[in-house]
Amino acid sequence: MRTRRMTIEQGRRVGIDRFSNFHKSGSVRSMKWLYYGKDCLLVRCGSYIYNVSAELRIYYQATI
Repeated sequence: MRTRRMTIEQGRRVGIDRFSNFHKSGSVRSMKWLYYGKDCLLVRCGSYIYNVSAELRIYYQATI
């Protein structure tokens, strides 16, 4: 499963902490299947992975 990456500084700038998240050691595949849906957009920032499907601009600002 592919997630994009963002630095902690970039995440603070865009307010990424307001989105639902899980720890990087969690299973991306399971979280998509159980909670977010298969088409969700995920961004890793620091030690957490955030579901930013509500705001596409944040997803496209992050690097691959």
